[in-house]
Amino acid sequence: MRHALYVAPFAEMADPHALVEVAVAAEEAGWDGVYLWDHVHRDPDEVTAIADVWTGLAAVAAATDRIRIGPMVTPLSRRRISTLVRQTTTLDHLSRGRLTMGIGLGVDTAGELTRFGEVVDARTRGAILDEAADVLVEAWGGEEVTHTGPHVTVDGITFAPRPVQRPRIPVWAAARAGALRPVRRAARFDGLFVIEVDVDQLGAALDEVAAVRGDLDGFDVAVRVSPVDDPALLEVPGVTWAVHSSAPDVPRAELLRLARGGPPT
Repeated sequence: MRHALYVAPFAEMADPHALVEVAVAAEEAGWDGVYLWDHVHRDPDEVTAIADVWTGLAAVAAATDRIRIGPMVTPLSRRRISTLVRQTTTLDHLSRGRLTMGIGLGVDTAGELTRFGEVVDARTRGAILDEAADVLVEAWGGEEVTHTGPHVTVDGITFAPRPVQRPRIPVWAAARAGALRPVRRAARFDGLFVIEVDVDQLGAALDEVAAVRGDLDGFDVAVRVSPVDDPALLEVPGVTWAVHSSAPDVPRAELLRLARGGPPT
């Protein structure tokens, strides 16, 4: 079992210096990863200060040497594929091959999608996610990409350099509760990040992954750890990562104390 801090770059943690301070402390204390929430808007009654996840990850990558890093998770429906290929590849080089790419549908909490004119329909966002993820992986491969689909177009572009990690940057797809379509999506890639599940739902999800892949060998299963999550989730066979989540407005000092305390033994 590996352990990561799951940090919202909001409120006091919107300061990139605070993100670096916590990440360095986490690495020194033996944590295995630091993953950041990826949001562009939240309920103002919750938080108003929000940092850019990619700039924050770059700062963390430059200041650390060992821990895994990544966005958990990026909604591909609000990202341009050309920008995302360049950002992920650059970050993988900056971190010397420590990036894990979390992908998902995203949410419209407080109008995070509607207020920016983004796609809201969940089925359409799912279709964009599937298409964009396939193109992203193809672009990382270093061969010329030609793709004309309903949502993504790349016309004869070879993206260089390739990421450091081979055969590609690991991709974890998000799923929540008992939904199995996102689980089947995750089974096509390298990992599953689950939230808001109970033990039975997680077991059913892993059975579905095994049915798609044949087994769980080499497949990461990341489970959120928070006061609202059942600790028994970590005992489900197949779970490889415990992702320890804090409140969106957690004080910097509290998160730093958690990082310095090290992962659970």
